[in-house]
Amino acid sequence: VQLQASGGGSVQAGGSLRLSCAASGLTFSSYDMGWFRQAPGKEREFVASINWSGSSTYYADSVKGRFTISRDNAKNTVYLQMNSLKAEDTAVYYCASRIGRLLTILATATEVHYWGQGTQVTVSS
Repeated sequence: VQLQASGGGSVQAGGSLRLSCAASGLTFSSYDMGWFRQAPGKEREFVASINWSGSSTYYADSVKGRFTISRDNAKNTVYLQMNSLKAEDTAVYYCASRIGRLLTILATATEVHYWGQGTQVTVSS
């Protein structure tokens, strides 16, 4: 299984970035997908998740209203559109997957089955 994240970079506060995560080696449409992030000296934290069908999404309070997660099962790809970025959004962002069709939405790192490599997002104020 490979989860290849891309789209990170440096942006000024108030700007936007779009992260992508291309999955291979798994039946993508059977997996819930999510994004987590880790800032220097901090624990990895949940950002957003989307269920296997794309019908349900869930966000951390800190990004609600600014970030949007979506998926394209035909392209085996999940996206994270990040708007109104703040300095505190600076972190390494990780794509994650968990087998889907469960009763709960993906929301914690302990539930993750597969991790992608991180992509750095730096927001300057």
